[in-house]
Amino acid sequence: MEGSVSSVEICNLAYTGQLELLQDRLREDRGLATRSDQDRRTALHWACSAGQTDVVHFLLGLGVPVNDKDDASWTPLHIAASAGHDEIVKALIGKGAQVNDVNQNGCTPLHYAASRNRQEIAVMLLQNRADPDATDHFESTPLHRAAAKGNLKMIQILLQYKASVNMQDSEGNTPLHLACDEERVDEAKLLVSHGASIYIENKEEKTPLKVSKAGQKMELKFCEKLP
Repeated sequence: MEGSVSSVEICNLAYTGQLELLQDRLREDRGLATRSDQDRRTALHWACSAGQTDVVHFLLGLGVPVNDKDDASWTPLHIAASAGHDEIVKALIGKGAQVNDVNQNGCTPLHYAASRNRQEIAVMLLQNRADPDATDHFESTPLHRAAAKGNLKMIQILLQYKASVNMQDSEGNTPLHLACDEERVDEAKLLVSHGASIYIENKEEKTPLKVSKAGQKMELKFCEKLP
């Protein structure tokens, strides 16, 4: 199977979007629809990875499981959210995909939407009760991810859905620490205006003020005093 992504034919057909061939094979053997490959990925995983919307709709119409996990505990929703396939995310959620499932890193689909700035997907997930304060194995929340990446609009979305601004990761950093360290000035100001403390210390006993650059310190103090 040279040039293939999977050891299973049906998975390759799903990945490459060969819908008619896929339909033919499944008419011959319906059980192939849920067969997993060497990475425990199903045809649905692979279709989500490649953004093959028609294939995803076909498979979901067959009633294939939407919450199966591969060998890294990624669900199809993790994959679609990370890759930015909005319509597929919507379809998966509509079929009961679990928005707060975690993979082997403890990450939910919202973690990937936040770090990769998938704004529409983040809104869909949050509207369907994704936890904005979910923590991964490093105790990082989606807001930590968005702040570190400088995704201003994503921070606004997460704050709209009541994300906690002062949660600390395994290093003691709040989202504001990360924004300041990366010189994300607008993001830092937004966090402070929503209650982020400029005085919380991380494990190195540094506050966001201490990790911020000189010119940023005055702006943060000014934002803190605003009503």
